[in-house]
Amino acid sequence: MITLINPTLPYGFAKRHGVILLEAGEIAVVGLREGADPSVLIETRRALGRPLRVEPLDQAGFDRRLSQVYAGDHLSAADGDDLEMPSGLESLIDDIPAAADLLDTADDAPVIRLINGIIAEAVRSGASDIHLEPFETALTVRMRIDGVLRETLSLNPRITPLLVSRIKVMARLDIAEKRVPQDGRIPLALGGKTLDVRVSTLPSRAGERVVLRILDRDQAGLTLDRLGMAPDALEAFRAALREPNGIILVTGPTGSGKTTSLYAGLSLLNDATRNILTVEDPVEYAIDGVGQTQVNPRVGMTFAAGLRAILRQDPDVVMVGEIRDVETARIAVQAALTGHLVLSTVHTNDAAGAVTRLRDMGVEPFLLASTLRLIVAQRLVRRLCGDCRRPEAADKATARLAGVRVGQTVWRPQGCGGCNQTGYVGRVGLYEVIRVDDRVRRLIAAEAGEEAINAVAFARVGPGAGAETLTQRARALVLEGVTSVEEAVRVTRQETVEAHDEPGLAVVPAAAAATPAAVAAGDAA
Repeated sequence: MITLINPTLPYGFAKRHGVILLEAGEIAVVGLREGADPSVLIETRRALGRPLRVEPLDQAGFDRRLSQVYAGDHLSAADGDDLEMPSGLESLIDDIPAAADLLDTADDAPVIRLINGIIAEAVRSGASDIHLEPFETALTVRMRIDGVLRETLSLNPRITPLLVSRIKVMARLDIAEKRVPQDGRIPLALGGKTLDVRVSTLPSRAGERVVLRILDRDQAGLTLDRLGMAPDALEAFRAALREPNGIILVTGPTGSGKTTSLYAGLSLLNDATRNILTVEDPVEYAIDGVGQTQVNPRVGMTFAAGLRAILRQDPDVVMVGEIRDVETARIAVQAALTGHLVLSTVHTNDAAGAVTRLRDMGVEPFLLASTLRLIVAQRLVRRLCGDCRRPEAADKATARLAGVRVGQTVWRPQGCGGCNQTGYVGRVGLYEVIRVDDRVRRLIAAEAGEEAINAVAFARVGPGAGAETLTQRARALVLEGVTSVEEAVRVTRQETVEAHDEPGLAVVPAAAAATPAAVAAGDAA
C-alpha cells in the first residue's frame, strides 16, 4: 500500500501538469493523470533527483490523491502568538475569486494560512462542521466528525478577531458589524473537491462565535442504492417514488441525513421528463435539471409562499425542505390531492409520529389518509473501524441493552491510527419505513394512535420478515459487527425510552406493543 508523504513538488506544478509524488525512496513513485503529457516526467525526475516509477491515475483518482497529499497538517505550529492584524481587509473582498482554491495560494499571511489549514484539516477528516468558540482564556476549535464534536485546537484568545474578520471577508459579510448574527457562504475548491461552506456568526461574551458547515458537492450525487437502506425499505421507497401523486415524508433530527435521502430520490426522478421544483432553507446542493428556490423570510419568501408560487410553475414533483407550520402542511396536502408528488421532511422521533405531528398542525385525518404514501424515519450511527474493532461475548447488562442472548458475540471499538483512536470510521444509516397501505390508511382516517399504526406497519409474519423499526435495525447492525452497542443505544435511546419506559435496544416486536383491539381497528375501520 502506498504511503502518502509531504509533497516536494509544488502544488501548482502538480495540478497543472497532472503529476504527483506519492512515495519517496530510492525510486520515487509518482502518479500520472490520464491524458497528461509524459514529457513532464523528465522535469519531475530532475526536480526529485532520483529514478521514477510511474503509476497511471484516472481523473477522479488523481484529484483524490491531490487533495490527500497537499491538504497537509497546517495546524501544529499555529499558536497565534506571532499573528498581527493584516491591514486593508475591506479591500480583499473584491479580490477574492468566486471559488478560491485553498491549496493554490501564494499568500503567506499567518491568519490566512491558519484558517485555510483548519478548513483543509476538516475536509480531510470528514468533518461536517467547524466550531470557533471564543472564551476568556482560549479560542477553542472543535470539529463535528461522524456526528460527534471533538476539540482540535486551543489557540490564544487574542487571535479571535483576526480569524473572525478573515472568515467574514471570505464570506462577504460586514466585518464592522459585531453586534448581530450574520450568515454567508464561501465557495471553495480543495484540490479536486468542490466545497460550499456555510458561515454563521453569533455575538457572545468573549467575542463572535463562528460555525462553518462544510457541504461537499460530491454528496449530491448519492443514489438510493448507496444510502444503506435494507432491501425491503429500499423497495418501498422506490415504489413510493413511482407513484404519480401523494406525499413522501422523511423524519429525523437535524444532521440525520434527511436532505441527502430526498436528493437521492430526486436524482432517481430527474430523467428530463418531469418538471421538478424545490423550495429549501437553504439550498444545500445544486442539482442539474432541478429548479431550486431558497426561502427568505425577511422579504416574505417563506416555505408556504414558495410552495404556492412553484405550484403555478406546472411542476410534476415538488420538494419542500421542511413542513414547519399548518399553512405549509395544508398547501402540501392540496398539492398532493391535485396530482403532484410532494417530498418533504418533518421533525419527529419516529415514522408514526409524523402522522400525529401533521394532525396536531390541523390537517384533517381523512386528507392525510388520502395523500400519504410513505414515511421514512432515519438516524446515522457511527461505523466501527474494520481494522481495530474487537469481538467479545455479551454479558448480562450488554445483552439486555442490545436485546441479544448472553454470550452472543458483539463488537467493541478499540482505536488505532486509521480511525484517529476513536474506534469508528464513517457512518451508516438506520431506516424505519412505514408504507401507507389500506390498513394503515384506515387507521390514519380513524385517528388511531402511534402504537396502533406501528402495530400494523411493523407486524412480522416470520423471522426476518416485514419492516424493521429503528431499534430493530440498530440491533441487526450490532449483531453484524457494523456498529457497537454503545453507539446504537446513543442514537436510539430516546425512541426506546418513549416506547418501552427503559433504556436500551431490548425491544419487543411492534405488534406486541398495541392492544388486540387497536390491531382489529385497522382491519375493520
